[in-house]
Amino acid sequence: MKVDELSLYSVPEGQSKYMEEPRTQLEEGISQLRHHCEPYTNWCQETYSQTKPKMQSLVQWGLDSYEYLQNAPPGFFPRLGVIGFAGFVGLLFTRGSKIKKLVYPPGFMGLAASIYYPQQAISFIQASGEKLYDWGLRGYIVVEDLWKENFQKPGNVKSSPGNK
Repeated sequence: MKVDELSLYSVPEGQSKYMEEPRTQLEEGISQLRHHCEPYTNWCQETYSQTKPKMQSLVQWGLDSYEYLQNAPPGFFPRLGVIGFAGFVGLLFTRGSKIKKLVYPPGFMGLAASIYYPQQAISFIQASGEKLYDWGLRGYIVVEDLWKENFQKPGNVKSSPGNK
């Protein structure tokens, strides 16, 4: 028996031709809307893909912090209270000046934290001191260069008594 003779495998006669139906007005409107929205959706997808890892790490940090606070070492919360209270006292001393508001609370909190964590305070002070020294040295060099460029004229060099 041939394949053509089986009832399940009938071969269509002639050539069939696919004809696409014309687009309706609704389909055309949706197509235009998608075309206009494409740059915005691409921007949203890109922003989401950049933000997602940061948010995941933030959530993980929160979970780790929660776990640490649930199993905090003994004496942690009283120390935290004293350090926070020192920041509040620093805030009370800042009447009037915006610079004081930036300096006093962290300074008082740093002093209170250094009482409870002296080793970490020493290492922090050493690293900060080195950075401050480097910044100061850079600033001195910049000021010195500006001084030489703007205020010292080439023919305006003072002569010593031996150069007469």
